[in-house]
Amino acid sequence: MNSRLQRMGARLPVHLMDLRENPRWVVMFTFGRIVALRRALRALRALRYPTAGIAGSTIFGCVSIAEAVKSLERDGFFAGIRLPRQVVDDLREFAQQTTCYGNISKQIPFFPSDHRDAESKFSIPILVGHYLEKIEECCRIREIQKDSLLTEIASQYLKRKPHIISCRMWWSFPADRFDEHLLRRVSQNRLHFDMNDWSSVKFFFYLTDVDVASGPHVYVRRSHRRKRLRDQFTFFVGKPMSKVVNFYGAGNFVTICGPAGFGFAEDPFGFHMGTVAQKEPRLILEIEYGLSYTTRRQYLGIQPERTDAARGPITAND
Repeated sequence: MNSRLQRMGARLPVHLMDLRENPRWVVMFTFGRIVALRRALRALRALRYPTAGIAGSTIFGCVSIAEAVKSLERDGFFAGIRLPRQVVDDLREFAQQTTCYGNISKQIPFFPSDHRDAESKFSIPILVGHYLEKIEECCRIREIQKDSLLTEIASQYLKRKPHIISCRMWWSFPADRFDEHLLRRVSQNRLHFDMNDWSSVKFFFYLTDVDVASGPHVYVRRSHRRKRLRDQFTFFVGKPMSKVVNFYGAGNFVTICGPAGFGFAEDPFGFHMGTVAQKEPRLILEIEYGLSYTTRRQYLGIQPERTDAARGPITAND
């Protein structure tokens, strides 16, 4: 009980920020987790949605939009999008030459090549390095955000013209030591679903080679379409692995690996998680399209934080 109260207390400043910026947020956050309501609203949007279009000029080559949307509707994810090698190289060059922030805290700035030195300097394990608002300086990211293939997949899946509601790029680093508090703070190794909008779709792109030891993303197939009632009527979106496995079955867990440039789309209302990198660091880009306009916090990944000398920043991710 004390742990739950602490988690609620950590989230409160974050939710108050969202509420001040968009008072209608509380309606979505309260009722948007109800599967029947989400389906009803989707059906209404589909009635008013015009005939599907086709993608114009795109950097992604030949990808079937119809297949992507069908896979998202059926399974909650689609793997089959690939960034060109030059785009990957440009993004990695930007990442190497730009300061990132450890554990989503601006009090822990470092260059990714100095990860181990940063852990020694700040005397804490650093599992992630986020770029926050610095991604606005990257023209390649802006190009990807506007790409007609991604926007058309999002449009057809959401049944409405999409808006970018989140964009993030970050490293996941191997760490010699960490605890549950840190894992929860950086949303790793804990299954959860997102409540960022009434409906949304995320596109992820690996910018480094990712195998099972490099922190692959995990998605639970079809968990975007059905949930236990207790998961719909709860304040918490993070759930223990055992309970999710018991309901959906281990066969629906998809561990997503791939080379640099490999991309996939998912409905983040389904259960998912990032895993801890064990051997090699992972660099990933995430772009989320939704029905609402972005809030400043969601777009930049900025969260209110208080600093604890022993643990570092305390944030609320799941």
